[in-house]
Order: sequence, then C-alpha cells, then structure tokens
Amino acid sequence: MKIPALAAGTLAGCLVLLAGCSPFSSDKDHDRPAAARTFPRADRPVAPVVSTRWSSEEARDRVNEAEDIMDRAGIRPGMTVADIGAGEGYYTVRLAKRVGDKGRVLAEDIMPEVIEALSRRITREDWRNVSVKLGAPEDPKLPENSFDRILMVHMYHEIAEPYAFLWNLSPALKRGGELIVVDANRPTDQHGTPPRLLACELAAMGFRLEELVPKPTAGGYFARFKRVAARPDPAAIVPCALRP
Repeated sequence: MKIPALAAGTLAGCLVLLAGCSPFSSDKDHDRPAAARTFPRADRPVAPVVSTRWSSEEARDRVNEAEDIMDRAGIRPGMTVADIGAGEGYYTVRLAKRVGDKGRVLAEDIMPEVIEALSRRITREDWRNVSVKLGAPEDPKLPENSFDRILMVHMYHEIAEPYAFLWNLSPALKRGGELIVVDANRPTDQHGTPPRLLACELAAMGFRLEELVPKPTAGGYFARFKRVAARPDPAAIVPCALRP
C-alpha cells in the first residue's frame, strides 16, 4: 500500500526517536502494576483520565465523525471489533449497528464505574451483539485471535503502560486484522499523541503504519496499523522518546 507523504515522514521520523534503555530497578517501579514491571516505562508524560467523553454525541454526529472513521477503517457487516477505552459508548453502539447481527463488538474500559454505566446502556438500548470487558492499565484482557479491527479513539495518550498494553493487545488481532488509532496531534500531557511518537511505540511492538491522514472532524488524525512482526521479548524493548 502506498503511504501518504505525511505517513512516510512519520516513519522516517521514527528513526530518530529510539532512545537508549535505562536500567530498571524494583525501587523505581513501586508505583507500577506488577505485571508491567518487566516492560520499560513510557519515556513521555501520560495524560490523566479527566472525562469519559471527548465531545457530545450530538456534536460528533453533526460532523459525521463515527461514520467517517468506520468507513476509513473498513468496518463491515459481520466483523468482530474491539472498542478500547469505550467510555460512554459513542463508538460502541455505532460499531454495533455497522457490524450487524452477524458481527460482534467488545467494549473495553479500565474504570469499573464506566463499564457498569456502559453495561446499563447496552441493556437499555438492547444491543445484543455487544459485550463489555473490564481491562487493566497494562492489559486490555482481550481474547486471542478474535478481532478484525481494534479501535482506540482519543485514549492512547492515557495509556500509562503503552509497551505492556500493546504487547498484551497484539495477540487479539486476527490474521490480517488492523489496529486503528484516532488522536490529536499534540503532546501527550495535552491529551494527544504526536504521530511520530505513536508510530515509534507501535513499531517497537511489531506494528507497521499503513496510513496516516488528518481527520479534523474527529479532532485530530486517523492512523491505521498492521502487525508485521512477532512481539519482542519485554526486556529487549527500546522505549521511544521525542527529541528536540
């Protein structure tokens, strides 16, 4: 697939992002989940979760956000899709409608109260092709070899343990499946992810950037990734960092 110039520049920029590994010691990792301590820390700020919604559903529908992103992601009837960081379910219910009765949607979030509220919505609106899942900051806890698409919309910058998270997420994609990220092009501590940093962190986990396009109606950009290499040994992962 021909990658747009913006994406090509992103890939080239990844070459200067690789930073040397620092030694990790247990006393420095006391604030991390035990399951994440074999992975390097993210060498960049992590945005706090400040809201379960990026914008109102009405405002997002007025600009046709979900339909546009689903079209670009190639979401079709009969697919199985994971909505990571599902929040109040804006994408979850629209994905459920798109994949239809023969498809499935798994909505994941790490906040129990969010999952409980989303479960009530799914029941209330009778979305029989949707399941909900409580994940962890370092592991979305997805079933292996299950998804044609995994979507992460306006939440990547909130992942506190991106290397552990992506390492655990990777086996959930089916052969030929794709990982879709929508985020704002700004620093992670300002609730966005610079595309070069995103591409570098995904590349460290064996994913290749296939497409990167601006999506102002979705508040940033659309990035499509495919898994092209096996997961690395956690101790061999080189963390990425933006350098001046």
